[in-house]
Amino acid sequence: MKTPAKEIVTRFIESLNQEDFDTALTLLHSNMTFEGVLGTRNGSDAYMADMKKMKLKYRIRELMSNGDNIAVFYDVQMGGKDIFSAGWYQVHDGKIQRFRVVFDPRPLLQKTGD
Repeated sequence: MKTPAKEIVTRFIESLNQEDFDTALTLLHSNMTFEGVLGTRNGSDAYMADMKKMKLKYRIRELMSNGDNIAVFYDVQMGGKDIFSAGWYQVHDGKIQRFRVVFDPRPLLQKTGD
């Protein structure tokens, strides 16, 4: 039986939160692509290398599915701040093939005291 895309994305985010990078890697296609506000990554190894350094934490507010397309609204802890973000995940053959995350980067770019 095919694992629903919603479960794959949820497990991926939970694995990142637990810093279980080995499990997170198994949920990505090796040739996956990531597009974000601050850059792009091609390939699961390049993406996971960044995740191991940044150790971001995600608090899911809402997750919606439309077949193999999953939309997630979450707060992501970045630079000591919770940044509201939206992610669009595309699952193919039981693994994440592509995802895009958007957020307002201004809180990360502001200097302390601004």
